[in-house]
Amino acid sequence: MDLLDNYKKAWKNQPKETNKLSAVEIYKMAHSRSSSIVKWIFIIGLIEFLIMIPFIFMDTDTKGFEELNILWLYETINILSYFIAAFFVTKFYLNYKRISTLDNTKTLMAKIVKTRRTVRNYIFTLLGLMSVLILVIAFSSINNQFSDKTILFKTGIIAIFIFVGAIFLGLVWLFYQLLYGILLKKLNRNYKELAKLDAKE
Repeated sequence: MDLLDNYKKAWKNQPKETNKLSAVEIYKMAHSRSSSIVKWIFIIGLIEFLIMIPFIFMDTDTKGFEELNILWLYETINILSYFIAAFFVTKFYLNYKRISTLDNTKTLMAKIVKTRRTVRNYIFTLLGLMSVLILVIAFSSINNQFSDKTILFKTGIIAIFIFVGAIFLGLVWLFYQLLYGILLKKLNRNYKELAKLDAKE
């Protein structure tokens, strides 16, 4: 049980005349912890973006994409992913700056919800880009390398691509759940504590 939970338990056992003072203390602690969590979300996002930057200048082997005639798509998604990462890192920073300002309980709760939504949108956007690339690779492979095969064979190839792609996307999803999921759970717990506090005001 952490310090915030101990405050909450003690607050419930206090006389009504001292509840308001304790509620303020609980709010301040929840606010401080929420601000710290959102700060870490920004730091992790920034580190992730900085790690991505060197790949822009790396001489990547794109022969496979050239053979499938989708090099343009690969390069477009590659560049787009950096802009998306930069956009969301900026959003993470703005969320942190906004949540670091003292607000009433309802406003803080709204900011927590917005932060959680921003992180989820970031993850789903990246997964969406990867899904598009996987599907295009699958259909381009059929059109360029298996055009003379039967419908059944082509269907099997698509099924294999979808299966492998689903496993890959699942691993990426798990990675982001480990990266951001723990922080989001803590943020969600703060939200629930503030909701209970708000209900008693």
